[in-house]
Amino acid sequence: MTQTPDQSAPSTADAAAEQVETPQQDAPEAETHVDATPEPAEVVDAPADEAASDEAPVTEAAPTDDTPVEPAADETAAPEAGAAPAPTPRPTPASVKPSARPLPRPPVATPAAPAAAGPAVAPVPPVDAAEAAHAATFGSVDAEGTVTVREASGERVVGQFPGATAQEALALYVRRFLDLQAKVALFEARLGATDLSVKEIDQTLAKLTEETAEPAAVGDLDGLRARLDALRGVAAERRAQAEAERQAARAAAVEARTAIVEQAERIAATDPGRIQWRPAGEQLRALLDQWKDAQRSGPRLDRPTEEALWKRFSHARTTFDRERRHFFAQLEQSNAQAKAAKERLVDEAERLQSSTDWGATAGAFRDLMTQWKSAGRASRADDDALWARFRAAQDAFFAARDAQNAATDAEFRANLEVKEAILVEAEALLPVTDLGAAKAAIRGIQDRWEAAGKVPRADIQRVEGRLRAVETAIREAEQKQWTRSNPETRARAEGAAAQLEQAIAGLEADLEKAKAAKDQRRIDEAQAALDARRAWLEQVQRAAQDARG
Repeated sequence: MTQTPDQSAPSTADAAAEQVETPQQDAPEAETHVDATPEPAEVVDAPADEAASDEAPVTEAAPTDDTPVEPAADETAAPEAGAAPAPTPRPTPASVKPSARPLPRPPVATPAAPAAAGPAVAPVPPVDAAEAAHAATFGSVDAEGTVTVREASGERVVGQFPGATAQEALALYVRRFLDLQAKVALFEARLGATDLSVKEIDQTLAKLTEETAEPAAVGDLDGLRARLDALRGVAAERRAQAEAERQAARAAAVEARTAIVEQAERIAATDPGRIQWRPAGEQLRALLDQWKDAQRSGPRLDRPTEEALWKRFSHARTTFDRERRHFFAQLEQSNAQAKAAKERLVDEAERLQSSTDWGATAGAFRDLMTQWKSAGRASRADDDALWARFRAAQDAFFAARDAQNAATDAEFRANLEVKEAILVEAEALLPVTDLGAAKAAIRGIQDRWEAAGKVPRADIQRVEGRLRAVETAIREAEQKQWTRSNPETRARAEGAAAQLEQAIAGLEADLEKAKAAKDQRRIDEAQAALDARRAWLEQVQRAAQDARG
């Protein structure tokens, strides 16, 4: 349905007349307030299904002849004589020229404020004259100001601009087409040069599709739609690329979150007896911070995946906390048991520290130390305190024993001097040359050794070892003499010598026969056997000589 221009304005002639009597100097002021986007009040952006009203369209003011305007196209018909130059492609109420008489100004409109008093207005972008002229060839204006556009489906009414020239009427709708074309071109450029999100691509395509469906514009709308359709394929590729990038980023995010979860699960699965709880707890807290950072700044995961990963992560943390509490509860229990056991050992050690039964008590302290090592560990503070008490009792006992031994050693110092003199006498018997005299002397030495008494503990092994060496040498000499004088041994030696002498005689005869036969092999064999038997005979004869004394 055709809309009447500026329907919000009062229709009374008196009010319109008052607005049109604005002095001539108001016109330049209105020229400076040009809005880049608003449409003139008298333009009708709908198909003209009824005749325009007899009442003249309402305008703010008539422009003066020196108003600067930009021509819509080079080939547009020349303006009438005495008329102002062609209006801008987007005429404003201050730039529209009526056909014959001044038109009344709407009562709501007031002269534009100076530039300094109002907000800055974006300048109207320049129009390519060739593009505007080409777009104008797709439109037409009838005598009543109805503007139509030619499309493949036929002509379509896009609006009505009564009271203006055909050039002025077309300029407005051409400018609208150029604006649509610029939007499509901008979308095309952004598709190729910027990273648009899938949402931006879909929203822009939907908006441009809606705006180019039946726009109130004049131009090659079919070509513009075809251009937009061609961009759908590019948009689909960009959408697919963006989706692939998003999926890749999401996959990387899933991998990173999974790595966090797996590391937490490894920590939770560590043997409680080998894990270091404090560093492990710090690692889990750091992993939780990483999870939060990834959740805040990383790609968003789908809810099932994120919930599954979080469930695993939360389970690992819960398992770790449960095992830690269980471990420390057991540790506290074992510490208490170890503390009780060590307290009993300390009490026993403190009871023994004053004992003077040096040997038995020293053994008891060794047993207590063995039990201490097998009692386990209490808490560090308890362990240190109990060990200090145990060590103090032990040190007290052994210090008393050492003091007693020192006093005893002082008493035994004179005995040591006597035994060292006896050792000199005993060692003079070596080497044993007269076994009978040596045996008689060692018996007297042993009697005097026992009578000399104890020596200091530090010297016992030394002096006892020297005496045992003399005694061992005498026993070995005695054993050697007995072996030589044994009749059985002497008889065996003499019998072996006789057998060897008989064998040697036979071998000598064999050797002579081999030499006579000049058989070198038999000569060598007989000579080797003869040499061996002679060597054995020599040894046997020497043993028999020793046995005879």
